Amino acid sequence: MSRFTGDSVERVKGASDVVEVISAYTDLRRAGARFTGLCPFHDERTPSFSVDPQEKLYHCFGCGVGGDVIKFVEEKEGLSFPDAVEALADRYGVELERDQEDPRAEEARRKRARLAELLERTAAFYAGFLRDAPQATKARKYLADRGLSADALAEFGVGCAPGPWDTILLRGQGAGYSVAEIEAAGLVLRSQKGTGHYDRFRSRIVFPIRDARGRVQGFGARALRPDQKPKYVNSPEGELYRKRATLYGIDRARAAIARNGRALVVEGYTDVIACHQAGIRDAVAVMGTAITPEQVKLLSGYAEEAVLALDADRAGREAMLRAQGVAGGKRLRLRVARMPAGKDPADLLAGGDGGAATGFREAIEAAEELSVFHARTLLDDADLASPAGRDRALDEVVEVIAAMPDSISREELLREVADRLDADPGLVSRRVAGAGRGGTRRGAPRPADSEPGAPEEGEGEGAAGAPGDGEAPPPLSAREGRELALLAMCVGSPTDGRDFLDRLTDEHFHSPTAARARAWLRNHLDDPMQGLPREDAALVAYVTQVVMRSEREPAGAEAMELNFLWLELGRDDDRISAARAEGGAPPVELQRHRAELTERIARTSS
Repeated sequence: MSRFTGDSVERVKGASDVVEVISAYTDLRRAGARFTGLCPFHDERTPSFSVDPQEKLYHCFGCGVGGDVIKFVEEKEGLSFPDAVEALADRYGVELERDQEDPRAEEARRKRARLAELLERTAAFYAGFLRDAPQATKARKYLADRGLSADALAEFGVGCAPGPWDTILLRGQGAGYSVAEIEAAGLVLRSQKGTGHYDRFRSRIVFPIRDARGRVQGFGARALRPDQKPKYVNSPEGELYRKRATLYGIDRARAAIARNGRALVVEGYTDVIACHQAGIRDAVAVMGTAITPEQVKLLSGYAEEAVLALDADRAGREAMLRAQGVAGGKRLRLRVARMPAGKDPADLLAGGDGGAATGFREAIEAAEELSVFHARTLLDDADLASPAGRDRALDEVVEVIAAMPDSISREELLREVADRLDADPGLVSRRVAGAGRGGTRRGAPRPADSEPGAPEEGEGEGAAGAPGDGEAPPPLSAREGRELALLAMCVGSPTDGRDFLDRLTDEHFHSPTAARARAWLRNHLDDPMQGLPREDAALVAYVTQVVMRSEREPAGAEAMELNFLWLELGRDDDRISAARAEGGAPPVELQRHRAELTERIARTSS
């Protein structure tokens, strides 16, 4: 696998504006030499997120996440380290150099790069054909009738495929691509007789499908004539395009999704474009009725909540119910916006009906919990005219309610079910309890406001390790706080710091992460962030916090000595406790040394 040279990675970090990158996900305000804001990794009301624009670092004093600008892009955009480096290099115009790589891996990378370039060229041709060609008049009229403006179509690169069977085939060959490459990009098909190839997309409106970085992965195409079958055609699954892992419009919507903490999920391409045109910038499409685990994972990297605005027909309702199972265990709260029968977002937003557009926005804001939608759907479809039908409905509904966390929504739903079934509320409650619920079930979504509160910066809480899923770490003990403070002082005053790092041992540390950080700093004190092992998320977060704290931690030799003495005292206490646990008395010399430390701490503190 190829790797970028260290110099290349450093140039990318140097050119990147960490404040600009992070500002796409949360509002930052200057606070002295730094910027602060609400953490984009966990729910909080008091800002505990800090960004250092000079060192290109970030750290949250609430949930403990931290790292450099590359790490931020990795975490928020779900990219691998190489992809994050490439994304920043593209954004800031940095040329990357690679270490020598295996010839086969290099050839595979070059093949993917040529396919990606071919797709970009083809997307540009389709867009120009829609904009300018007389043959695209019918496509332009259809899109205009849907209320979509030329600017909105241009923003999403919407195009039109010409009618002849070999336009793209000939253009690709003329640009130096082989027929095999054009076929691998999904742009042509082999004839049934196997004697030639022809364009996959002909006489169709074409929608480029891009990844989160805006790179064309494939196309979706809609028929222009009623007799064209099927109505929609997609690029085939291939080296670049994977439908299950793609969301249409994610490249345009990801910043708004991260800022709002919410994604609006619709079905089709024109739905997304209509939403964005109307100022609803967090809309993406699943390109069908089913949402996949890969798409849920992609969304959960940007937001805590997704609102499903799918068709109101039975297929759309069933798709939303399936989403409940798909999202199980993912920290993504799902809600449902009830759509008018026979109408989609493009109809409501782009049809010139102001009332319908207002109604659509109100439906989004009034979206109900997916569990509530599920229960109401079961009741709507049930035979409530007979006792037997109501019993069957109750059997199904109690399973849904039992999986819900304790909340006001759950209590209100219990009352609603009892009312619609004309049943005693106590009976419904007993049936739910009997379904096996003894607290929040595994995989049940957590209420949005049940996240632990985050402390303000400076209250003594921080990352003793990297927390999972944005949860706040436990408060630091006094000893862990001194460990963090002394390491920060060593970074802030490296001349004295080297001596203390040599004097410290693993026994001085209660936190294993702090002990690993001390070992790292001994060899990387001049540039602690350079070369950090990214697979060790806890170490990255801890060292980031040390570096950012080093600017405000007093770094005089006396303060460093005092913290060191306290850690020495902690080490002696550990040894004394270990001796007593083994049933013996602590060595006299150890007890004497502890007493001397206590006196020295008292003298140094006075």
